[in-house]
Amino acid sequence: MSLRITIVGAGIMGLCTAWALARRGHTVSVFDQGNVPNPFGSSVDQHRLFRHAYGDRAGYARMAGAAFQAWERLWADLGETLLIPTGTLCTAGSEDGRRWLADSAAVLDSLGHPVRRLTPAEIAAEFPLVDASAVAEGIHLDSGGVLLAGRIVELLSHHLNTLGVTVHARTPVTGLDPERATVTLADRRTIGADVLIVSAGAWVTKLLPETAARLTPSRQVIAYLTPPEGLRAAWTRAPMLIDADGESGVYVVPPVAGTTMKAGDHRFSRSGDPDADRDPDPDEARDVLDRARRVLADGHRYTLANAATCFYTVTADERFVIEPLSKRSWLMSPCSGHGFKFAPALGEALADAIVGSAIIGPGGDSPDRGNSLSLWAAGH
Repeated sequence: MSLRITIVGAGIMGLCTAWALARRGHTVSVFDQGNVPNPFGSSVDQHRLFRHAYGDRAGYARMAGAAFQAWERLWADLGETLLIPTGTLCTAGSEDGRRWLADSAAVLDSLGHPVRRLTPAEIAAEFPLVDASAVAEGIHLDSGGVLLAGRIVELLSHHLNTLGVTVHARTPVTGLDPERATVTLADRRTIGADVLIVSAGAWVTKLLPETAARLTPSRQVIAYLTPPEGLRAAWTRAPMLIDADGESGVYVVPPVAGTTMKAGDHRFSRSGDPDADRDPDPDEARDVLDRARRVLADGHRYTLANAATCFYTVTADERFVIEPLSKRSWLMSPCSGHGFKFAPALGEALADAIVGSAIIGPGGDSPDRGNSLSLWAAGH
């Protein structure tokens, strides 16, 4: 049976779910308040990271394998692979960071995923772009890479047209009725469907105020870096760098495929309004730069090229939220700063749940059927 499905939000989650549903023969319409790709959306940036290391959160590590397979299905449809392999280098100097490394290695070992433990001397010899004197130990994985996020959203939105999906850009949704699976648009039109999916990113609490008790928009500042003269080429061959120290940690994205080197802070601000607070303060950008400089060899030679803000949506325990709003509507909010990498797998899992091929209950895992994943307890 073919269903008429409305999706609110044309970020990576909404578009991947539209892709999965359209491939299953359903009629899908997607509405977004901005252009598609929306430059203010949580999904749209030069890059996002794909990794397997998640500390003791074995659920995410397991899901990464399924997500990689889902990306492979998407690349086949798009006719282009937009994941650049880099490998993953994780470092730590503090007690909490070293515990995160140990937990990551233990989980990966249990899953049969190769991981190498490194001393500072080994880091210095193999990864001279990193200041090994600033860390106590590290782990390295051959797996992991950079997802070309903006390009993925753009190409996927175009591909959906060939699948019969209608993507309505610059068409704000101002009201929802989950019980009737209808949306009200800014021009006062009401659009009905068999199923409604709300995947509105940091704007979800404005459309569904009742979710504000659990979902919090989080304004994050990211810094784009200019490496020292002569080192850019070396960085294009370098792994992503994740410094796991809690209060001072940072992640560094290498400048692959013509992108700009980027650094970001692990910590969530858990504040901000996605319709405001868009301009990064110079002090915020310098703070991210300084965090990156701490773990980069000759860090003082790296300069700030640009800065931007991105809004995530997070829960108190950083779990994804994908659950029914009613018998005909679903909420999809798996942002938490790292949802992008799981998007096609989660889209497929939600599509399976909607058409009845997976049974999902509160707090439990879905059965091992098809591409179904746990939508409730993904990270634990």
